[in-house]
Amino acid sequence: MAKTVVTFDELAGLEGRDLGASEWIEITQERINTFADATDDHQWIHTDVEKAAAGPFGAPIAHGFLTLSLIIPLYTDLFDVEGASQKINYGLNKVRFTSPVKVGSKVRMLGTIGKVEEVKGGYQVTVSATIEIEGEERPGVVAEFLGRFYK
Repeated sequence: MAKTVVTFDELAGLEGRDLGASEWIEITQERINTFADATDDHQWIHTDVEKAAAGPFGAPIAHGFLTLSLIIPLYTDLFDVEGASQKINYGLNKVRFTSPVKVGSKVRMLGTIGKVEEVKGGYQVTVSATIEIEGEERPGVVAEFLGRFYK
């Protein structure tokens, strides 16, 4: 599906708009280790390849917050607003880590625009975001992402 690009003035009419699916991103051990270094979270289930292979998932898994943080690049692969002077990540609602994401997996985001609310100087857009794991029945993350766009 092609990236949805709208003008600032078109935002108000986007409630319910299916944004489709982003490109796939591979979850490598290097990405996991870099995230562990950035967050000081070196729990063995993420960073000790040998121990994790013998653990409950049979391989290292991505940090839940690593998978969650991928909403940003995946979302920008799906949606953009022309004519906005500022684009702000405003927050998240209802975040759930529904399935572990094993090293070597590929993930992508499915997105649908929920509410579009007017805020002072702009709009707040709520996006239902599902981080799907290639070949898996259950997604890795389900969340509502809040973005703000200002004129």
